[in-house]
Order: sequence, then C-alpha cells, then structure tokens
Amino acid sequence: MKFSVQAKDPRSKARAGVLETDHGPIETPIFMPVGTAGTVKAVPQQDLVNDIQAQIILGNTYHLYLRPGIDIISAAGGLHEFIHWDRPILTDSGGFQVYSLSGIRKITEEGVKFKSHIDGSSHVFSPERAIDIQRAIGADIVMAFDECTPYPCEFGYARESMEMTHRWLKRCIQRMDETEPKYGYNQALFPIVQGSTYPDLRKQSAEFIAQQGAFGNAIGGLSVGEPHEEMYAMTDLVCSILPEDRPRYLMGVGTPANILECIALGVDMFDCVMPTRNARNATIFTKNGVMNMRNAKWANDFSMLDPDGTSLVDTYYSKSYVRHLFAANEMLAFWIASLHNLAFYLWLVKEARLKIQDGTFATWKDEMVKKVTQRL
Repeated sequence: MKFSVQAKDPRSKARAGVLETDHGPIETPIFMPVGTAGTVKAVPQQDLVNDIQAQIILGNTYHLYLRPGIDIISAAGGLHEFIHWDRPILTDSGGFQVYSLSGIRKITEEGVKFKSHIDGSSHVFSPERAIDIQRAIGADIVMAFDECTPYPCEFGYARESMEMTHRWLKRCIQRMDETEPKYGYNQALFPIVQGSTYPDLRKQSAEFIAQQGAFGNAIGGLSVGEPHEEMYAMTDLVCSILPEDRPRYLMGVGTPANILECIALGVDMFDCVMPTRNARNATIFTKNGVMNMRNAKWANDFSMLDPDGTSLVDTYYSKSYVRHLFAANEMLAFWIASLHNLAFYLWLVKEARLKIQDGTFATWKDEMVKKVTQRL
C-alpha cells in the first residue's frame, strides 16, 4: 500500500491525497459508509458503486464474527467475495462494540470476555484473536484492538486504559508480523490513539503510535459524548503529532460540520453510522441544511427531495412523497433517505478535496458549516 499527499490548503491543515490498495485507490479526504454486518443498511452494493461511487466501506469484526461467523466468510473466500464487493474494505477490531457492552463484558490484560448480544454465549477477544479474525475477514485495512473509554472518564482510568491499549497494540503488531494474508492481497494495520479528552494523555498516545511506523494511524475514543470543542482540540493535537506522510483516520465522526472541521485539522478518513441511522429516522442532510421528513410542512411540497442533490433519488422523488412513505412506514423511505444521505456525505468530502486542490477550502468550509447546520 502507498499514501501520497497531492495538495495542501494554504489556510488550514487540510490535505488531499491518494491511498492505494490492492482493491483500488481511495481519494482523500474520504467518508466510508458503515457496513457493520456486511451490508450498508438499506443500500445494495450496486447502488454504492453506481450511484454514490463509494470508494471503501467498513465491516465490523465483532458483528461478523458472531454472524455469519468466520468459517462461512472464510469458505466464501473472504468478505469481499461473500458480499460481492471488489473495492477496499476496512474492519473495526470490535473494541468499540465491546465498549458498548459494558454490562456483559469484562476487560483484563489478556483481552475482553463478553457475552453475545444475540444469544448470550460467552466469547473472548484478545489482540491476537482480533487480528486472526480480521485476517480471515480479509479487510484491506485492519484496526488494532483497543479499549474505547467513555466520556466523561477519570484521568486515572483513561491513563491505565491508554497504556493497556499500547500494550495490546504491540501484540497486534507481532501477530500481524507472524501471520500472512489469506487471500493473496496486502492488509495494513492501523494503530489507534486513545487518551480520552486529556491533552497530556493524547500527546503521549500519539507519540507512541507515531513511533510504530504503521502504514496509517487512527484516532479513537472521540465522538462518545464529549463537546465538539473538545473533539476538535484533541484531533488538532493528535494530527500535529502523527506523521504527515501517513493517512489519518478519525473513527466514528460524525456530522457534516464535524467532518468539515476535522478535515481542516488534517484528518483524511472518516466513518459514521449517522447518514444511514438518521435516514431511517427521517432525517435528510442537504447542502442547505437538515430536513425532518416527518414534519407536516413537507406534506404539500411537491418539489424534488433535493434539486441540487447528487443521487438518483434526489430529483426523482418529491418531498411530499418521501414524507408520505415515512408516515406509512414504507421500506422504500429507508432506501431513498439512506441513499440520499450517503450521496451527500460522499459529495461533501469530494467537494472538500476539490477546494483543497484549488486553495479555497478554508473559506468554503466556513460557509458550508453554517449551511449544513441549519434546520430547514
């Protein structure tokens, strides 16, 4: 794999680059649709390719391990073959999902013991096991196994958790070094910076991660309830330490405004369930603001969903019709809204890339942040 920075914005830390993988190039900054269980909810793979032109999607180690199971994915020839997706895939190690199972898991130095949310069965994830599973899944980019601390979090716990995450990382690196990809193409490990919202911990973690010489690096433990100002402060601090010649991935972020602000801080890669989750709750993101499609104000509005949109659904279905579909709880509503929101997020990062290349990103970003945060 290879990453190259092609342009930098003169008034911010934003940059445009290309991340080359064996399943194709990824132009950054990029947003990665979340396909937790091998599917981006309500959106077929052909729509991801043909309509919104997604360059990479996510899978989740925890969910895929539990269902359909690693034996089935391996027998299919890896996740790419199983879901019929020939572009890059990134897998989260499962650390965040285990964090969210606070009532049914136990964290030790060895790893995490947890119970399945599906049937209550007991399982153990260690750093080595997380790598083995991701080898079997076959993601192009695999994440190190870490602990995601909650917010707020006491300093002592945040420090102990960060130090354990660093020890786990060493075990992940060793496991990657002593194993080979299963399906004939390269896989890259991304370490994860932790440290909650404590600047000294974030600095220490970022310096440790930078020293590992990984192909790319991630920033975790944010977008877990902290104020946006703290998210930006931690992201800015970490990006100032992580190597400039490696891609930077901010995990689980976020709103359109969050993404724009963090691109300006030097982040290259993003993922979030917000476009599809909010879509299923009738929220539509647009270039001019946010629409709640259940509002009565759209009942007699026969204009297109988004006349300036970038998806096939934007100029095919009216606001009135989409509101009707949500009111009637029709499945088509979920597809329309999900496809639109993902198309908008992909448009947003593509446009950001163009603005970085022509040197106007900072001004455009400030204007867009005001627009995308409006309620329509």
